[in-house]
Amino acid sequence: MPYNFHDDRKKYFQIQTEVTEHFIIPFIEQAWTLPQDGRVLEIGCGEAGVLKAFSKRGWRTVGVDLASEKLVLARQLMHDEIKDGRLELINENIYEERFKQKFKKQFDLIILKDVIEHIPDQPRLLSYLHTFLTKQGVIFFAFPPWYMPFGGHQQMCASFLKKMPYFHLLPMPLYRLVLKMAGESSNKIEALAANKRTGITIERFERILRKSGYAILTKRFYLFNPIYRYKFGLTPKEQYALIARLPYIRDFLTTGVYYLVRRS
Repeated sequence: MPYNFHDDRKKYFQIQTEVTEHFIIPFIEQAWTLPQDGRVLEIGCGEAGVLKAFSKRGWRTVGVDLASEKLVLARQLMHDEIKDGRLELINENIYEERFKQKFKKQFDLIILKDVIEHIPDQPRLLSYLHTFLTKQGVIFFAFPPWYMPFGGHQQMCASFLKKMPYFHLLPMPLYRLVLKMAGESSNKIEALAANKRTGITIERFERILRKSGYAILTKRFYLFNPIYRYKFGLTPKEQYALIARLPYIRDFLTTGVYYLVRRS
């Protein structure tokens, strides 16, 4: 059954680690050499499954998340890494002056995996991230383009709507009405409406990158996102080259994108 692993956070932790080891790290290494003693920051780290993969490579890692309940599990699952000083987990807003001063120019790599599409002021965030990068540091982004079949995160619905592609593209009033008629809770409707307001397309993301002074080192579009191996049993597949070159059209048919960027 698709998406059920979201209810098993320990399993999701393992999946995140595997996807990072088999797809994210190799993607990064194609365009950039990971320093032996580098430092990595993950924003929106959740249970820290992504950081587990980097920690295994000998990196010193920091995870920050506003969801304290996720960090409780992260501290359990990453107990050894925390004890050994390989991982620090922080429940804090990165815009806080205390966080900024502590970690200014500290990281060789910043990771935002499935996070940018939830951020209300994306231009502000991208302009701010360089605060934490070393001179040669890079940022990895992964996100589902807004127009893709499940870009509204409707998989989180409790009703039949979890299996309905593209319905998140309805106008907001109609979108809310459909969710309500399907029996979704008020909290779920508000969460999905928030996703609709912040969902980001490939074109918008690249415009923000340019305006924020970042250069794209490499990018990859997926027809079948690597995590779909676990969700649907589908073999990960990169987007067809022709579709990947067609602005706007590719958003509807691309289920995930990877970017590695650096300040230009």
